[in-house]
Amino acid sequence: MDITLDKKGNTEASIKIKLKEEDYQPKVEEKVKEYRKKANLKGFRPGKVPPGIIKKMYGKAIKVEEINQLLSESLPKFINENKLKIVGEPLPDIEAAQQIDWDNQTDFEFIYEVGFVNEFSYELSDQVKIPKYNIQVTDKEINDTIDNLRKQLSGTEKVEKSEKEDLLQGKIVQTSAELEHETLIDLARLEEEKAQKFIGLSKGEKISFDLREVFPEDHQAAMVLGKKREEVQDIAGEFEFTVEEIQRKIPAELNQDFFNKVFGQDAVKTEEEFREKVKETIQENYQRESENVLMRDIRDTYVEQTSIEIPDSFLKKWLLAKYEGKVTEEQVEEEYEDYVQDLKWSLIANKVAEDKEIKVDHEDVKSTARALIENQLGQSGLLQQLGENMDLFVDNYLKGDNGNNYMNVFNQARAEKILEVIKSSITLEDQEVTVDEFKDKINKNN
Repeated sequence: MDITLDKKGNTEASIKIKLKEEDYQPKVEEKVKEYRKKANLKGFRPGKVPPGIIKKMYGKAIKVEEINQLLSESLPKFINENKLKIVGEPLPDIEAAQQIDWDNQTDFEFIYEVGFVNEFSYELSDQVKIPKYNIQVTDKEINDTIDNLRKQLSGTEKVEKSEKEDLLQGKIVQTSAELEHETLIDLARLEEEKAQKFIGLSKGEKISFDLREVFPEDHQAAMVLGKKREEVQDIAGEFEFTVEEIQRKIPAELNQDFFNKVFGQDAVKTEEEFREKVKETIQENYQRESENVLMRDIRDTYVEQTSIEIPDSFLKKWLLAKYEGKVTEEQVEEEYEDYVQDLKWSLIANKVAEDKEIKVDHEDVKSTARALIENQLGQSGLLQQLGENMDLFVDNYLKGDNGNNYMNVFNQARAEKILEVIKSSITLEDQEVTVDEFKDKINKNN
């Protein structure tokens, strides 16, 4: 067998594999013998079919199978031995392959296009400086959060006259179309200008309005009329609404029952403890967001500052081949830059893992899975109920989805280890910011 590498540039090449009959024929003969043992042809005893008949019936298929097997073994072996950091997958020369005469040829040549990246270096030192945002939670954020929680867990009371954000229960009719429905209008869901029509109404009072002025979207009109979206597309015009009951949301009181609903039974017992717990929760949530922003900034910094030459022409061709029929050239061009950014970061992360000998074992995977589950279940009662059964729950989760869950968590654990190595090697510049300042920084970078 003769395998050669023909470089076309710094990042693209073709690999030629030349096969002579002696390279594949011994395997073909072995396979013919296997077929003889299994063949059951009329007129011949089992295992006694002449080799010539087997070759006539199956010879071509056996030769194709054995040559393809030989190619599938020799190509990656050659790539590994020559330490080619290929991207994508080798692309066979389809046109040349279609010219092969499998019936008569004994010598073959196969050509594969490959794209690769050469060695590159990255800087992993305290000279790399990246901001790390520490978000300060103020009384305003705490008060706003508590107000929202009180609204979410609010009760209602009946009132005599409607105000902003009240719930109006009543009958909506369109006499001309003989359309009538008992409905509920939530003023909190309406724009202020549209809600104004329904403010100041009393029980028994009627109001006329243009349906599409107040509820312009089909899903809005469908909800208020008690119909399916497709049933209201042609419904418009003047409607009349009669107020039968007015309900006002009353924010939940700051008492033990409210504390229990938010954080669980007796987790906090005073308003002071409740506020502190709310503050901790907000800080934890923003800390996760800050970590996500830090990871993004590390990624972007290393992608921008690390020089990696990418085989653009090959990669675009490979993407079209890989997703044939699913993407167009225009779509590949449109999304290519994002793909390259992800590819570069993957190459950098893999090199860091290789250089720093980062390993992930089963306990790392279990620990990461446990953290994911705990974060997902949060303060729910289910998390508390799991108790000693958590390990069993984690194991069952990792076995799920035919092993894909395990691989996904493995990759996440590996990514986290790589990130920790990078973070411990560079300079993280702490920056104290308010919630609003943090949001502004996120928006500017998006």
